[in-house]
Order: sequence, then C-alpha cells, then structure tokens
Amino acid sequence: MMLETSLASNPAAPAARPNQSVLVTGSSRGIGKAIALRLAREGYDIVLHCHQQRTAADAVAQAVRELGVQARVLQFDIGDRQASAAALLADVEQHGCYYGVVCNAGVARDNAFPAMPGEDWDLVLKTNLDGFYNVLNPLVMPMVQRRAPGRIVTLASVSGLIGNRGQVNYSAAKAGIIGATKALAIELAKRNITVNCVAPGLIDTDMVSEVPLDEALKLIPARRIGKPEEVAATVAFLMHADAAYITRQVISVNGGMA
Repeated sequence: MMLETSLASNPAAPAARPNQSVLVTGSSRGIGKAIALRLAREGYDIVLHCHQQRTAADAVAQAVRELGVQARVLQFDIGDRQASAAALLADVEQHGCYYGVVCNAGVARDNAFPAMPGEDWDLVLKTNLDGFYNVLNPLVMPMVQRRAPGRIVTLASVSGLIGNRGQVNYSAAKAGIIGATKALAIELAKRNITVNCVAPGLIDTDMVSEVPLDEALKLIPARRIGKPEEVAATVAFLMHADAAYITRQVISVNGGMA
C-alpha cells in the first residue's frame, strides 16, 4: 500500500467557496480529471486519487490549487480492500470527513466472452464493482456522523444499462454499480446524503482510442462523442445544494443512446 498526501492552499479562493472537500477517485486523467477541475472551479477542496499515475495526479493537484482551493493526493489500489480502508480512514482522521465522494476509478479489459481470460473477468469486477464497496464502506459512517448533507456520485456506463459487445465483464460490473447505488441511496436518504449514478456513453478519453468511431457514431443520435467536461458538469450539479431532492437516480450522458 502507498499513501502519500500533499496539501496546499491558495489565498485567492472563489468568493462563494463551500469550504467542503470532495474525494474523486481515478482523477489523474480523463473523466476523473475533468470532474476534479470542475468541482474545484465550483469552490470545493479536492482530494484526488490515483493508483499508479502519481505524477499525473500531482499535476492535476497543482492545477486545482491554481483555481484557489486546496488539494491533496491519495495513492492506493481501489481493488485492495485493506489498502483502501487504511488510506481513506487515515485521511479522514487527519483532515475530517468529506462532503462528497465521486467513485470514478475503473478499468476495462474488452474481449469476446468465449475468449475472455478469467483474470480479465476478475480484474474488472474486482476493480470496478468491489471498488464501490472498498471506497464507500469505510466512508459512509463518517459521512453520517457529520450530521450534515452529503453527496455520493458513482460512475457507471451505457454498457451497464444496455450491454455492449466485447464487454460482458465491464457491463456486469457497471450494472452492479447501478444496483448498489440505488440500494445505498435508500439507506442514506433520511440522513440527507444523496446517492446518484452518472452513466456516460462514448466519451473522448484514451479509453476510446481503439473504438471504431465511424461505426459507433451511427448508434449515437447526437452524431458525436461526448466531452469529459460534459460528464463533469452533470456530477457538479449533483454535488450542488440545489440537487438535495435528487437521489437514487441514474443520469445518462450519452448523446441520446437508448
């Protein structure tokens, strides 16, 4: 397990700063990076997370600080239950519990199901679905004990809603996240902690580098792939006080895919 933190602040903080922190897992690049930067612009202090991309995560942390809020980086594998709990509980002990958590980190190992190695099935389920438990289980009671409103947003996928060729493992994990999100939302609703899921479609990140875009675009009514910033904007709304009566929902950001 690796746990390293860095903390800095900028006196030029946004005027309407909430003075609340949000953990964003998998925030060294792609959608997670966009979410971290958008939430920083909204005035939240950001707790970034990475598994291996520490240099990239540190760069995002610096960009967050330049927006006038605080940032620190946690490094651990969300598929490792003990490492996750140790890192998160140590951070909460030192800095206090988070207002919000965005469960974004995940992996994909695509292959036709008959040719899918067992280790690719295990890795995707362990990281994406077990990661839901490994990150949120240590944090739910501290969030409840804050006795204040809180926000949890999970990232699923259009694959978890309608399935996708070559992604039986990924679709299974993301569908599981949707079910777990809805169930947790029921448990936490009376605590004023909302739990919602954002399900992106085809988004312009390095994960789509091998996707045949000409064919994929035929399935998207908007006839384009999405931007990470468009997913981030949806997450930012769900974090806002104005979203206090929205919970147990799955919001698709997919250009109109079924």
